[in-house]
Amino acid sequence: MQDSLRSTWILHCEAQMPRLWRANLPQSSIIGFPLGLTRLAMNPRVPSEIRSSPTKTWSGVIQTANGNLDILVERVDRGKAGKVWLFSRKTLASIPDAFQELNKSPLERFLPDFMITTQVAEIPLFEWVAIFVGMPLVYLLTGVLNRILSLAAGIVRRRLSRNAALPNPRVLRPPFRLLLLALVIRWLVSKVPLPLLARQFWSTTALMIVVVACMWLLMLLNEIGERSLVRRRRSLSGAASALRLVRRLIDGLILFAGLLFTLHHFGINLTATLAGLGVGGIAVALAAQKTLENVIAGVSLIADQAVRVGDVLSLGDIQGTVEELGLRSTRIRTIDRTVVSLPNGQIANMRLETLSARDRFLFHPVVGLHYKTTAVELRSFSAGVRTLLSGQNNVDLASVRVRFVRFGASSIDVEIFAYVFASDWNNFLEIQEELLYGIMDMVQKVGAAIALPSQTLYLATDKSDKLGISPVAKPRTLPRE
Repeated sequence: MQDSLRSTWILHCEAQMPRLWRANLPQSSIIGFPLGLTRLAMNPRVPSEIRSSPTKTWSGVIQTANGNLDILVERVDRGKAGKVWLFSRKTLASIPDAFQELNKSPLERFLPDFMITTQVAEIPLFEWVAIFVGMPLVYLLTGVLNRILSLAAGIVRRRLSRNAALPNPRVLRPPFRLLLLALVIRWLVSKVPLPLLARQFWSTTALMIVVVACMWLLMLLNEIGERSLVRRRRSLSGAASALRLVRRLIDGLILFAGLLFTLHHFGINLTATLAGLGVGGIAVALAAQKTLENVIAGVSLIADQAVRVGDVLSLGDIQGTVEELGLRSTRIRTIDRTVVSLPNGQIANMRLETLSARDRFLFHPVVGLHYKTTAVELRSFSAGVRTLLSGQNNVDLASVRVRFVRFGASSIDVEIFAYVFASDWNNFLEIQEELLYGIMDMVQKVGAAIALPSQTLYLATDKSDKLGISPVAKPRTLPRE
């Protein structure tokens, strides 16, 4: 510590030397001066204008509280190293007392001695007080300034809008208050004479406060942007989850950039750090492969709007209503009132059928009439059903189709095809029920009948029966079970 103080004092002494001497010194004698030494190697050829004796030279004077301090250098023969100029013993003996006076700032002259002499971790007590009392006090004063400005802005806002219920806006948010604190510190450092180490400490503190305030401000703007997008995209299911993920990623990048800047400011090599983070990121990505797959699939489902909350889906053997769409999984309420949670990666690879996205419902019964039905009755039935469907307001008239399509195994099949407008599945069932009642009435009206699945069996006898042993059995029709 003493060598460092003396080295600092030597640099100050060199700054006080006559300009003529410094102009004739080689550049290496000043720039190459090691801070850990207590001597200054100079050119042996000292200018004759300031030489007072062959072996001792007066190089300058420093004014101290105890009088003038003469800076004397002596010429010493170092053998093979040659003759060099060294500071005299008298000058070096006066350095500690003079350095204490030089290192003492004008601010310390107005403080009590115990706050200067008392040190905690080699830092004077008054600096700890400035850190833990002065800085919070200045920050609280910025809060008072924020209330005053908010009150004034609220008065102006209410007068301009003529609405007395409007609240006061927040003029100075915490990041701006931190920036004001950093500006106050920088202003005090420039106005108050402080030692070199103290000045460097407070300058670094102000810079770190600015870095924190900027990161906080960027994260605050990111949050405001997220809320604005969520309000605009309320109809987009799952948008809040995707935007929250994007916001967290941006916040992480902001914090990472602030950390890199801080490490670079303190002279830490970032090459090895970034390389380690790259290897660690690869390991984490491999370990969380399935999770990342589900998250990416969730983002794609939300972006494509393939799944929305409230949709009725059919996924394989699962059918139900979507209750929650997250980034990792989707929850579906089944018909049995159970909740099934499916990973988004699995949903992205499955056949997805959205039942609730239907704009119309299909009405497609096939009516099997008895084979005793005549062609006239069949034509009357088809025309009557066609008239029945055309008279319904909730039936798409362009899709109505009633056709005799085939001779079935036990019936004459008539296909009925139409699209029905309905709000939901229950409404469609009500409309379908009324249409089926009308079709039954039409079957009875034309004199036809609904065929039952049946088979006709023909029983035959052998030749002995034909000779009169037993009568031939008549064919009879048995219903098919």
